[in-house]
Amino acid sequence: MNILISGGCKNGKSYYAQKLALSMAQERSLPLYYLATMIPVDDEDRARIERHLKEREGWGFDTIERGLDICGCLKGRTVSGEAVRPEGVFLLDSVTALLSNEMFRPNGKIDLEAPERVASDLSEFALRTGNTVFVSDYIYSDAFSYESLTEEYRRGLARADRRLARVCDRVSEVSYGFINQFK
Repeated sequence: MNILISGGCKNGKSYYAQKLALSMAQERSLPLYYLATMIPVDDEDRARIERHLKEREGWGFDTIERGLDICGCLKGRTVSGEAVRPEGVFLLDSVTALLSNEMFRPNGKIDLEAPERVASDLSEFALRTGNTVFVSDYIYSDAFSYESLTEEYRRGLARADRRLARVCDRVSEVSYGFINQFK
């Protein structure tokens, strides 16, 4: 079962996603992977990653750090000395960071084709695995007017989320700690 969870910052969506992924893995006796997409660029990012690692301790996740080319982790990759099994349960956190990595390159170049490629890659990942919980941030509903590049990113994330929602079995939004299921 593929599940998309969206919501605002720091409202419990990652914890909810972790519980779902763990339950899916335990029900089917499958390996459990945490697909971390954030590429740290500063001390704040590194501290956030360390905090997330500590929060996941004891949950049974094998962490795969993959900030680009998300389907590449299914091609002969090993974690803890064993091959990554596509039939395992994956928690991908987050679609938001993945798009940012793909769109805003370290060399300063901006890839405006990234939203379509990421949407396609995520759909392919969902179809190839079949047991993935995707986490995304709901950042496209405020009334602020942003500069054009930020708006392009927000539109791209919305397109990626919509496309992913079509291939997911369930779609939920976490808002103020409450879970609203749409599909």
